[in-house]
Amino acid sequence: MKWGLIVICGATASGKSSLGLKLAQRLNTIIISADSRQVYQEFDIGTAKPTIAEQNLVPHYLIDICHPTEILTLADYQEKAQNIINSSTSIPLLVGGTGLYINSITKGLKIPRVAPQPQLRSQLEYYSQQERYDFLQQVDRKSCEKIHSNDEIRTIRALEVYYVTGKPISAQQGENPPSYPILTIGLQCDRVAIEARIKQRTKQMLEQGLVTETENLIKKYGIDLPLLNTLGYAEIKQYLMGEINLNQAEELIVIHTRQFAKRQRTWFNANQDIQWFNADSADLLEDVWERINNEPNYIIKS
Repeated sequence: MKWGLIVICGATASGKSSLGLKLAQRLNTIIISADSRQVYQEFDIGTAKPTIAEQNLVPHYLIDICHPTEILTLADYQEKAQNIINSSTSIPLLVGGTGLYINSITKGLKIPRVAPQPQLRSQLEYYSQQERYDFLQQVDRKSCEKIHSNDEIRTIRALEVYYVTGKPISAQQGENPPSYPILTIGLQCDRVAIEARIKQRTKQMLEQGLVTETENLIKKYGIDLPLLNTLGYAEIKQYLMGEINLNQAEELIVIHTRQFAKRQRTWFNANQDIQWFNADSADLLEDVWERINNEPNYIIKS
């Protein structure tokens, strides 16, 4: 029997993983990660990856599925997550803060299966952004209605898809929402609370060994590994290169995480399907549990 899907989303440090773990135990179900960095092996502390003990409590999926030098496309993630959901006999929980990963499942995004083309991208980088955007206007004017002229990443991606498939990316996109019912729970904190949470988590990461983890990753994969330019690792890399001291690195991680959380809030606030709960409420678990039980599309086993 198809039980549907419960999504737990929100900004970084809002307590998604903790709530997901408690709910999964009550529901006797699984957790599917919706975090674009937790898919990578060896990137543990800086991604706030669930511990081995937590993973032993509840089966976790789409964690540690990629080598740090591999690239997991959105289409790859979508296919893997959909397969897990479709084969589940309980109500799986999709937990994370990567909005595009979540949308790929809940909205059933149609994604062109075109892997990154390093050689093509290097050729496109010879041109200015204005020239690339002019190219895109010639082959896919519809995409230009959604892509800003200064957006280099999406411009290059749209051109990449066109040159590989011969079809505009706009003609290959769309939505095909799943037929099963989805309940989307969002966790929100006020700015003071999220700031405190971010500071505490950053401090905890450093105490757990973020510096050593980053140092080992650099030794193993080289300082130019793209993942080392992501939040938390980039600042520690600066420290290890002697550009800043450790206190400055910690401050920068907090600042950049706060900025990232703001972008996440903006993304999720645009989603009208999310039902928001106060992350700092003492009754959070019971409030969410009550909402799940009051959802007519779900059947909770006693």
